[in-house]
Amino acid sequence: MSNRNTQSNKQAARTRLRAERERQKKKESVRWQLIAGGALVAVLAVAGAIGVAVATSGGESAGGDPWAKASNAELVRPAHTTGRNGTDLVIGKKDATHTLTLFADPRCPFCATLDQNLNETIQKDVSTGKYKVSFRLGTFLDDGTRGTGSKNALSAMGAALDVGTDAFLSYKSALFSKEYHPEEAGPDKFADNEYLLKVADTVPALKGNAKFRDAVKSGTYRRWVLEVSKRFDSFKVPTPTVKLDGKVLGTDTPNGKAAPFSPGAFNAEVDKAMKAKL
Repeated sequence: MSNRNTQSNKQAARTRLRAERERQKKKESVRWQLIAGGALVAVLAVAGAIGVAVATSGGESAGGDPWAKASNAELVRPAHTTGRNGTDLVIGKKDATHTLTLFADPRCPFCATLDQNLNETIQKDVSTGKYKVSFRLGTFLDDGTRGTGSKNALSAMGAALDVGTDAFLSYKSALFSKEYHPEEAGPDKFADNEYLLKVADTVPALKGNAKFRDAVKSGTYRRWVLEVSKRFDSFKVPTPTVKLDGKVLGTDTPNGKAAPFSPGAFNAEVDKAMKAKL
């Protein structure tokens, strides 16, 4: 079995596993309601006390869920974005005749693997003008009760983009790196702004950058994140998906197109797509 088929099968297995986890969570929730009903009042009392303490201490938590308010917040677009509401993020030489589009969710483990494998190749091609690269970033892994890490990470990436495209690219790669990208079944590390700032300290342009740090902590780009995520959803594609001039690259499998994860396979797909345009 090829590496591409293996990645596709893993994606399908991951979907089935997620569904099973949701079913188990629902069963566990019902069980606890039956067993712990008598303790509910005490739990609520403790939660209320904690809430009062948090509100007294000030900070973002005192105002409730910041993402619940983001849709009504002022839209602040990072520099280097175009299109309606700043949802288009394209990096590369203006005279490049081809566009590579990458669809990813910051918390997606397969997106992280693809970035680890192909980032060097893509950056080289962009620098030579072989193609521009367009980033379509989503936050679907935050849906339901799965956290806020994708949105938080994208908000921080927006703050990095406002510093510069090089800062954005370096920060994106750091977040997707083996060292810092969270395990799928582990804690939602990207939900913690302090963790995002820790990763940012590995990028010279962001380390000690007061404006960047303030934008991350205050959520300057939260409304923008919702707009970018909404735009991503309109394409209705899985992650990771790689396109060249609108054509999906990869190998056909029973589960759809498997993105090219190795530099060799990626280069072959890109060159084939470019020749088809001639």
